[in-house]
Amino acid sequence: MIDVYYWPTPNGKKVTILLEELGTPYKIVPLNIGRGDQFADAFLKIGPNNRMPAIVDREPKGGGEPVSLFESGAIMMYLAEKAGKFFPQDVRGKAEVTQWVIWQMANQGPKFGECGHFRRLGDSQGDQSYAVRRFTDETNRLYGVMNNRLYDRKYLAGDDYTIADMVSYPWTQGWKAQGQDIEEFKYVKRWMDELAARPAVQRGMAAGSDLSIDPSKLTPQEQERIRKLLYNQRARPAPA
Repeated sequence: MIDVYYWPTPNGKKVTILLEELGTPYKIVPLNIGRGDQFADAFLKIGPNNRMPAIVDREPKGGGEPVSLFESGAIMMYLAEKAGKFFPQDVRGKAEVTQWVIWQMANQGPKFGECGHFRRLGDSQGDQSYAVRRFTDETNRLYGVMNNRLYDRKYLAGDDYTIADMVSYPWTQGWKAQGQDIEEFKYVKRWMDELAARPAVQRGMAAGSDLSIDPSKLTPQEQERIRKLLYNQRARPAPA
């Protein structure tokens, strides 16, 4: 059984997609980031970066004590390698998949996230026009990277569907809010449509949907409280 410390964000959905594809039993442990659950001392033993997702594998390969992991890319590689699926272990296949997982973690996720952040923020914190333009353009560039990659191959890492696709797919679902026209990227659109038709992807994307909160239904005071909680964090003091 895998415990998944989870909130329905793109990073969380990467992990539930893989678990659904593998058919691995898992239990969602809700981690309400708007309430600040990610800062609890108990969770920090599992996720020292104050972020979800994180997992605890209670039946690790080879037995022994449970294994805990944070960072979605590390979780994906661990689970896929353990199951022997969606992550080839030959030298060339592993290198191909690994570089696209790292590309997603270092480029697509952070830049798409900043794009969404500044576009949602508007001018409530002053003139954000440079930041909006900067990250909207970078997001566009990264869709172009994916489009050029997919024009002559079925999946990001080649002919086979792998964790490289699963880590990138949830972040593409916000293309409209990211200020993009998906019709500009026909090979990405083809890839998205194919993944969207997979039953396991559908289940993974829907996981924890009952936990979602519509920000538009929150009071302005509650929205401001969540912004203060999630944005502009500074270092957590080390224990004395």
